[in-house]
Amino acid sequence: MDDNSQTLKEQLASLEGKLTELIDMADRLKVENASLRARQGNLVEERSRLIEKNDLARAKVEAIITRLKSLETA
Repeated sequence: MDDNSQTLKEQLASLEGKLTELIDMADRLKVENASLRARQGNLVEERSRLIEKNDLARAKVEAIITRLKSLETA
């Protein structure tokens, strides 16, 4: 085997190693992306629930204030 053939094999082996690393990284990123999307979905749902609870609490406080004001004027 001549030097060119050996060099080419080494380059191909190096390229194969790099491609394997890239594929592994792409797989890890896909998993991480799916996890982040799921977490984002959960956070959006939680935010919606918290906004709803906040609106309900605000309405209750406003009703209490209204009742207190009506008691003051009575």
